[in-house]
Amino acid sequence: MSNLPNSLAGRDIANYLHPYTNLKTHQETGPFIVTGGDGVYVYDEDGKRYIEAMSGLWCAALGFSEERLVEAAAKAMRELPFYHGFNGKSHPAGIELAEKLIEISPVPMSKVFFANSGSEANDTAIKLIWYMNNALGRPTKKKIISRVKAYHGVTVAAASLTGLPFNQRDFDVPLDGFLHTDCPHYYRFGEAGESEEDFASRCAENLENLIIEEGPDTIAAFFAEPVMGAGGVIVPPATYFEKIQAVLRKYEILFVVDEVICGFGRTGNMFGTQTYDLKPDMITVAKALSSAYLPISALLLSEEVFQALVIESEKIGIFGHGYTYGGHPVPSAVALETIKIYEERDIVSEVRRIAPTLQGGLQALGAHPLVGEARGIGLLGALELVADKETRKPFDAALGIGPFLAKIMEREGVIARTMGDVLAFAPPLIIDEAQITTVLDVVKLALDETLGMVFEKKLV
Repeated sequence: MSNLPNSLAGRDIANYLHPYTNLKTHQETGPFIVTGGDGVYVYDEDGKRYIEAMSGLWCAALGFSEERLVEAAAKAMRELPFYHGFNGKSHPAGIELAEKLIEISPVPMSKVFFANSGSEANDTAIKLIWYMNNALGRPTKKKIISRVKAYHGVTVAAASLTGLPFNQRDFDVPLDGFLHTDCPHYYRFGEAGESEEDFASRCAENLENLIIEEGPDTIAAFFAEPVMGAGGVIVPPATYFEKIQAVLRKYEILFVVDEVICGFGRTGNMFGTQTYDLKPDMITVAKALSSAYLPISALLLSEEVFQALVIESEKIGIFGHGYTYGGHPVPSAVALETIKIYEERDIVSEVRRIAPTLQGGLQALGAHPLVGEARGIGLLGALELVADKETRKPFDAALGIGPFLAKIMEREGVIARTMGDVLAFAPPLIIDEAQITTVLDVVKLALDETLGMVFEKKLV
């Protein structure tokens, strides 16, 4: 762990503006510096080893030392270190990756647009939806609906989709025309005596009421993650998506599924779309697309959407959208090799085999006095910490219970992530049962130590 006198720590504080960090506190505490990785492990500057139980940021699906991806990058760099797709130009890796994504898409799709991050992919989806409706003579059909606690990125439009306060406060977002409907978290928002199915019906009814209130002719699209990731690993209640999709079809509203976290095996299927029987018009992917070894994202779009783009670009003379590094040949080659590894090693079956160890262990920890709810699917899970199990009363956020617990885990050699008092897990898909057991044992130790601190300071 870094101390301020350390040269790397000092240089970090002097020059590095960190995302998702308390910038004031960081000046005092310094950085946690990671210098190496091996499988599911990372190493700090002192050589201490940690199980990375969040795959970095939900993304290093093949761990931190997959040599095939290193070689794929090196080979691609030697062959063609850069080219672009502007003005009809192309290159083999981009062509092959687009073909592969269309081949494995969970629903029929027509075209792939490449970007560099999930934020950019979702931003692009928004722009294309607006462009499409202009092409189809629907200039007022522009409003976008997302959900409270959704996370779709931090670029200006994607941050407007996101439904988390710290991503919007004082950034002057959301922009006009972005709406948010219910968070589908049954544990937190289900009413007394209400079943999951009834709660799902209420969410769908509230969505329909919002559409009617705003005017169906003004609503362009609805964005959703199959499982809400950064909002707290929120698994949809029974029948939720079935009922939501019926409302979208009724009012001819496009459905965009954000697979940035759920895609490529995380939920026990190649896509979360398959896990929840979704029928999207557009899909965004990133993160595990390249196992995070190089930045790349993609937007998959239906033939109907594509044909509208053709109409408008013909009228204007050009499709005026794109990124210099979108579809870069080196990340494209790494993404192709990543998908090959998923298929050759049958990663989806491995996730299904190993997931019960994680999910069963989390459910067992759900009996702990500090845990209000244990939830998850596949190799994606969370524990929600509460001050009172019976009333579900949360801790005062100012107490920092979740971060305190995560620090204990770090001390014991496991890195997880807290979103407030929700402790999240998304380990590399190559993790084994013994490593999961180690993670769970450390969580139990950290919960017990945190409980002792809570009672000692009488914080409940």
